[in-house]
Amino acid sequence: MKNNDEILSEILARLDNLSYIKLDKIPSIDLYMDQVTSFMEEHLTKTKRSPEDKVLTKTMINNYAKNHLLPPPVKKKYSREHILLLLLIYYYKSLLSFSDIEELFAPITQKYFRTDSGLSLSAIYEEVFSLENDQMERLKEDTRAKFDAAKTTFSNASEDEQEYLHLFSFISELAFDVYLKKQMIEMIIDELREDPAFQEGKKKR
Repeated sequence: MKNNDEILSEILARLDNLSYIKLDKIPSIDLYMDQVTSFMEEHLTKTKRSPEDKVLTKTMINNYAKNHLLPPPVKKKYSREHILLLLLIYYYKSLLSFSDIEELFAPITQKYFRTDSGLSLSAIYEEVFSLENDQMERLKEDTRAKFDAAKTTFSNASEDEQEYLHLFSFISELAFDVYLKKQMIEMIIDELREDPAFQEGKKKR
C-alpha cells in the first residue's frame, strides 16, 4: 500500500487534471440523447471513480426531466442550454436532493433558458466556472493543511498504527468539511424556499 505522502501526492495530481468543460467544447447544434450521453462520457471521464461508472445515462436524463430539473427536449433533441444544465446537475447531484436542485435551478431555467434575457445561460455557466482556478488553488492549500494537521494526531500510538490513524484523521477532516458546507448550502436553499418574495418571483417568470 502507498504511504500517506504518496496518497496526498496522487490526490493533488488528480485535482490538477480535473477541470470544467470549456464553453467552446460544448456543441452549438442540437443533439439526440445518445449523442448527449456520449459527449458527457467523453468529456467527464476523468471525474469517474471507476471505469465502469457511467457519467450520464438515458434513465438519468429522463429522471431529471421528470423531477423538473431539466426542460423537455424539442423533437427529441437537446440544445446547448440543455447540456449546460446537465453539467451543472452533474456537479450538484452528489451533494443535494432533486428537490433542492429544483429549488436552486428554478430561476435559472425560467429566466435564462431559451429566453431573450440580456444574460444567457452560457454567460452564467462561464461566469460561475471562472472562479475555478482560484478555488482549486485554495482547495489544494487547505488539503495540505488538513494533511499536516492529521499528522500531529495520535502521537501516543505506535509507529505501525500511526500511518493508518493519520490517514483516518485526514479523511475525517475532509468529511467534516464537506458535511459543514453541505449544511450551509441546504440552509441557503431553505431560506429561498421560505422567502415569499423569491417564491413570488418564480411564479411570475
